[in-house]
Amino acid sequence: MKKYKVEELMVPLSEYATVSSCATLSEAILALETAQEEFDQTKYRHRGILVLNDENRVIGRISQLCILRALDPQYKNIRPDTKVAHLGFSATFLNDLQHQFNLLDGAMEHICQKAANIKVKTFMTSLTEGEYIGKGASMDQAIHLLVMGNHQSLLVKENERVVGVLRLTDVFAAVFHVLKECSISGDTT
Repeated sequence: MKKYKVEELMVPLSEYATVSSCATLSEAILALETAQEEFDQTKYRHRGILVLNDENRVIGRISQLCILRALDPQYKNIRPDTKVAHLGFSATFLNDLQHQFNLLDGAMEHICQKAANIKVKTFMTSLTEGEYIGKGASMDQAIHLLVMGNHQSLLVKENERVVGVLRLTDVFAAVFHVLKECSISGDTT
Protein backbone atom coordinates (compact mmCIF):
# COMPACT_ATOMS: atom_id res chain seq x y z
CA MET A 1 0.00 0.00 0.00
CA LYS A 2 1.32 3.41 -0.96
CA LYS A 3 2.14 5.83 1.86
CA TYR A 4 1.13 9.28 0.70
CA LYS A 5 2.86 12.48 1.70
CA VAL A 6 1.34 15.95 1.51
CA GLU A 7 3.67 17.06 -1.29
CA GLU A 8 2.41 14.23 -3.53
CA LEU A 9 -1.22 15.32 -3.32
CA MET A 10 -0.97 19.09 -3.06
CA VAL A 11 -1.79 21.48 -5.86
CA PRO A 12 1.25 23.73 -6.43
CA LEU A 13 0.61 27.40 -5.72
CA SER A 14 1.44 28.19 -9.36
CA GLU A 15 -1.62 26.17 -10.46
CA TYR A 16 -4.01 27.75 -7.98
CA ALA A 17 -6.13 30.87 -8.41
CA THR A 18 -4.50 33.85 -6.69
CA VAL A 19 -5.23 37.58 -6.55
CA SER A 20 -3.84 40.63 -4.81
CA SER A 21 -5.61 41.90 -1.71
CA CYS A 22 -6.34 45.05 -3.74
CA ALA A 23 -8.14 43.08 -6.47
CA THR A 24 -11.88 43.41 -6.95
CA LEU A 25 -14.49 40.69 -6.69
CA SER A 26 -14.70 40.65 -10.50
CA GLU A 27 -10.95 40.13 -10.81
CA ALA A 28 -11.07 37.33 -8.25
CA ILE A 29 -13.82 35.51 -10.13
CA LEU A 30 -11.89 35.83 -13.41
CA ALA A 31 -8.75 34.44 -11.70
CA LEU A 32 -10.76 31.46 -10.47
CA GLU A 33 -12.22 30.86 -13.92
CA THR A 34 -8.75 30.98 -15.53
CA ALA A 35 -7.28 28.59 -12.95
CA GLN A 36 -10.15 26.16 -13.50
CA GLU A 37 -9.69 26.23 -17.26
CA GLU A 38 -5.94 25.62 -17.00
CA PHE A 39 -6.12 22.95 -14.29
CA ASP A 40 -6.02 19.22 -15.06
CA GLN A 41 -9.58 18.49 -16.15
CA THR A 42 -9.46 14.94 -14.76
CA LYS A 43 -9.35 16.37 -11.21
CA TYR A 44 -11.89 18.30 -9.18
CA ARG A 45 -12.02 21.96 -10.09
CA HIS A 46 -10.76 24.67 -7.78
CA ARG A 47 -13.37 26.22 -5.54
CA GLY A 48 -11.29 28.84 -3.80
CA ILE A 49 -8.95 31.74 -4.44
CA LEU A 50 -5.85 32.63 -2.43
CA VAL A 51 -5.17 36.28 -1.59
CA LEU A 52 -1.61 37.59 -1.79
CA ASN A 53 0.02 40.63 -0.20
CA ASP A 54 2.56 42.94 -1.88
CA GLU A 55 5.36 40.40 -1.23
CA ASN A 56 3.32 37.62 -2.93
CA ARG A 57 2.72 35.87 0.40
CA VAL A 58 -0.63 34.22 1.05
CA ILE A 59 -2.59 36.29 3.58
CA GLY A 60 -6.13 35.01 3.09
CA ARG A 61 -8.54 33.03 1.03
CA ILE A 62 -11.86 33.48 -0.69
CA SER A 63 -14.36 30.65 -0.79
CA GLN A 64 -17.50 30.43 -2.86
CA LEU A 65 -19.45 31.28 0.29
CA CYS A 66 -17.31 34.41 0.82
CA ILE A 67 -18.21 35.55 -2.68
CA LEU A 68 -21.92 35.04 -2.05
CA ARG A 69 -21.67 36.99 1.23
CA ALA A 70 -19.90 39.81 -0.59
CA LEU A 71 -22.95 40.32 -2.82
CA ASP A 72 -24.56 42.30 -0.01
CA PRO A 73 -22.36 44.23 2.44
CA GLN A 74 -25.09 44.04 5.10
CA TYR A 75 -24.25 40.37 5.72
CA LYS A 76 -21.19 41.63 7.55
CA ASN A 77 -23.46 43.53 9.97
CA ILE A 78 -25.78 40.67 10.90
CA ARG A 79 -23.60 37.59 10.61
CA PRO A 80 -22.00 36.61 13.91
CA ASP A 81 -18.55 35.02 14.00
CA THR A 82 -20.11 31.64 14.67
CA LYS A 83 -22.03 29.72 12.04
CA VAL A 84 -25.69 30.82 12.12
CA ALA A 85 -27.06 27.37 11.24
CA HIS A 86 -25.41 25.90 14.33
CA LEU A 87 -27.20 28.40 16.57
CA GLY A 88 -30.57 26.76 15.93
CA PHE A 89 -32.31 29.59 14.09
CA SER A 90 -35.40 28.51 12.19
CA ALA A 91 -35.83 28.95 8.46
CA THR A 92 -38.62 31.42 9.20
CA PHE A 93 -36.33 33.57 11.34
CA LEU A 94 -33.61 33.54 8.66
CA ASN A 95 -36.17 34.55 6.00
CA ASP A 96 -37.40 37.35 8.26
CA LEU A 97 -33.80 38.62 8.55
CA GLN A 98 -33.54 38.74 4.77
CA HIS A 99 -36.70 40.84 4.52
CA GLN A 100 -35.87 43.04 7.53
CA PHE A 101 -32.45 44.01 6.15
CA ASN A 102 -33.54 43.93 2.48
CA LEU A 103 -30.71 41.48 1.81
CA LEU A 104 -30.10 40.77 -1.85
CA ASP A 105 -33.12 42.89 -2.65
CA GLY A 106 -33.36 43.47 -6.38
CA ALA A 107 -32.41 41.93 -9.67
CA MET A 108 -29.43 39.58 -9.49
CA GLU A 109 -27.70 41.49 -12.31
CA HIS A 110 -27.96 44.74 -10.32
CA ILE A 111 -26.69 43.07 -7.13
CA CYS A 112 -23.72 41.52 -8.94
CA GLN A 113 -22.92 44.76 -10.75
CA LYS A 114 -22.80 46.62 -7.41
CA ALA A 115 -20.62 43.95 -5.80
CA ALA A 116 -18.19 43.58 -8.71
CA ASN A 117 -15.91 46.40 -7.56
CA ILE A 118 -15.72 45.45 -3.88
CA LYS A 119 -12.10 44.93 -2.83
CA VAL A 120 -11.08 41.38 -1.93
CA LYS A 121 -9.51 42.47 1.37
CA THR A 122 -12.95 43.49 2.68
CA PHE A 123 -14.49 40.01 2.44
CA MET A 124 -11.62 37.52 2.37
CA THR A 125 -11.17 35.06 5.22
CA SER A 126 -8.01 35.52 7.26
CA LEU A 127 -5.93 32.42 7.85
CA THR A 128 -5.50 30.65 11.16
CA GLU A 129 -2.56 28.63 12.47
CA GLY A 130 -4.49 25.35 12.04
CA GLU A 131 -4.81 25.84 8.29
CA TYR A 132 -1.13 25.19 7.53
CA ILE A 133 0.77 21.94 7.11
CA GLY A 134 4.37 21.18 6.19
CA LYS A 135 5.19 19.92 2.70
CA GLY A 136 6.76 16.73 4.06
CA ALA A 137 3.95 15.94 6.50
CA SER A 138 2.19 12.59 6.44
CA MET A 139 -1.39 11.96 5.41
CA ASP A 140 -2.42 11.09 8.97
CA GLN A 141 -1.34 14.58 10.05
CA ALA A 142 -3.22 16.14 7.14
CA ILE A 143 -6.39 14.13 7.78
CA HIS A 144 -6.27 15.09 11.46
CA LEU A 145 -6.02 18.82 10.66
CA LEU A 146 -8.76 18.63 8.02
CA VAL A 147 -11.14 16.78 10.33
CA MET A 148 -10.47 18.73 13.53
CA GLY A 149 -10.51 22.11 11.79
CA ASN A 150 -13.41 21.22 9.50
CA HIS A 151 -11.34 22.63 6.60
CA GLN A 152 -11.91 22.21 2.87
CA SER A 153 -8.16 22.61 2.29
CA LEU A 154 -4.84 23.25 4.02
CA LEU A 155 -2.07 25.57 2.91
CA VAL A 156 1.20 23.70 2.39
CA LYS A 157 4.32 25.41 3.69
CA GLU A 158 8.00 24.96 2.96
CA ASN A 159 10.49 27.23 4.74
CA GLU A 160 7.66 29.49 6.00
CA ARG A 161 6.30 30.11 2.47
CA VAL A 162 3.09 28.68 1.10
CA VAL A 163 3.98 26.43 -1.84
CA GLY A 164 0.69 24.68 -2.44
CA VAL A 165 -2.81 23.72 -1.37
CA LEU A 166 -3.84 20.33 -0.04
CA ARG A 167 -7.50 19.96 -0.91
CA LEU A 168 -9.95 17.78 0.97
CA THR A 169 -11.13 16.30 -2.35
CA ASP A 170 -7.63 15.09 -3.19
CA VAL A 171 -7.08 13.61 0.29
CA PHE A 172 -10.45 11.87 0.08
CA ALA A 173 -9.56 10.45 -3.36
CA ALA A 174 -6.31 9.02 -1.95
CA VAL A 175 -8.11 7.53 1.06
CA PHE A 176 -10.79 6.11 -1.22
CA HIS A 177 -8.11 4.52 -3.41
CA VAL A 178 -6.40 2.90 -0.39
CA LEU A 179 -9.73 1.66 1.02
CA LYS A 180 -10.64 0.18 -2.35
CA GLU A 181 -7.21 -1.45 -2.63
CA CYS A 182 -7.58 -2.93 0.88
CA SER A 183 -11.04 -4.33 0.18
CA ILE A 184 -9.88 -5.98 -3.06
CA SER A 185 -6.79 -7.54 -1.46
CA GLY A 186 -8.64 -8.44 1.73
CA ASP A 187 -5.96 -6.63 3.78
CA THR A 188 -7.66 -4.96 6.74
CA THR A 189 -4.56 -4.50 8.89
